[in-house]
Order: sequence, then C-alpha cells, then structure tokens
Amino acid sequence: MSANLTKLEEHLKTRSYVEGYTPSQADVTVFKAISAAPDAATYPSVARWFNHIKSYTSEFDSLAGTSAAGEAFLGGAAAAAAPAATAEEDDDEVDLFGSDEEEDAEAERIKAERVAAYQAKKANKPKTVAKSVVTLEVKPWDDETDMAKLEESVRSIEQEGLVWGASKLVPIGYGIKKLQITLVVEDELVSLDELQEKVAEFDDYVQSSDVAAMQKL
Repeated sequence: MSANLTKLEEHLKTRSYVEGYTPSQADVTVFKAISAAPDAATYPSVARWFNHIKSYTSEFDSLAGTSAAGEAFLGGAAAAAAPAATAEEDDDEVDLFGSDEEEDAEAERIKAERVAAYQAKKANKPKTVAKSVVTLEVKPWDDETDMAKLEESVRSIEQEGLVWGASKLVPIGYGIKKLQITLVVEDELVSLDELQEKVAEFDDYVQSSDVAAMQKL
C-alpha cells in the first residue's frame, strides 16, 4: 500500500481531488482502498485529502461521477509498484494523470476547486431558522372585561411560525388586570406589528397591546 500512497502523494501535490474540481466517486473508491489514515509527516498531501474526503462519509452514495477514474488510479499505482521487466517498459510507462509545469495556473485551479467544494458543502447544510421569544401584554378596557374571553380571542390567532405559550393575569390598578402571554415566533414568518393589529381587532375586549420583552433563540 505504501507504493500506492507514494503515487497518490505525487498526484495530490497539485490537485485537491483524484478527478475534477469537487469530491466524486473516484475519491470514494481510492479512499476506501486506504485501510488507515495516512501518516501526515510522510504523506502530507494524502493526509489532507483523506481527512477532507472523510468529512463527506455520510454523502458518499450521493457524490457525482463514477468509480472508473479511482479504479484506474489504483490500477496504475499498482502497476507502478511492480518491478519493471525491461528498461523499454520503463520508458513506455504512461502517467495516467500527467503533471502541470505551470505552477501559477495550477495554484489558481486548486484554489477554484477548494472554493467550489466549500460552496457545495455549505449549500447542503440545513438553514438555521431564526426565532424569538416574545412577551406580549394585552390591556382590557376596564375591570368588567371578561379576561377569559380576551385570552381566548388572542389565542385564536393562528398562523405559520406562531406558537402561543404560558400566560398570566397581572394587576395594573383599580381592580384591572392585563394579560401577559408568551409566544414563540419565526422571525421571517411573523410580523409583531401585524400580530398586534390582529389582537386589536378584538376591540370588545382589547384596549391596547405592547411587546414587553423579546429575546432571540
């Protein structure tokens, strides 16, 4: 296997992947042929590639391409490891991947590969949903307002991204109590201004409402 790793080390010195600009089935094929993590001191390029491809383990089956290039590489590496029969055979040996003497252009290509791989991996990550915990205070008209009906009306408001939580009645003086209710909202789906407008529509019970507190989750 050391001969294979030597061949792979030479190949990956100027490339990010076995084939192409993003992880593919060729990388998976070669990766699976390596029994253990390569020694970073002896094979730095292989070790870097190995750890990078390992991060795609859960996505192996969905990676593009075929295993043909990986199998070709493994076959070529094995052939290179075998003793040459004659000097003529040595001369006729074909480098399946070749080399690039234009170092500046190759460095730009490698950079482009890594940027493309990063963007592809980033695109596959689930988007984080921004949420907030809000404390809403709803004031009645007077001490004769039916607070149970008031709360029932407020909780009847339903929409995507809105979840009502715990509530309590808080005295504000002269026998009047206000409803203090907690809710969780998805910031992109729920506008607090629009929500307060809906609450205000229950004008038989509601005098006004205020956002007393808000905290991002």
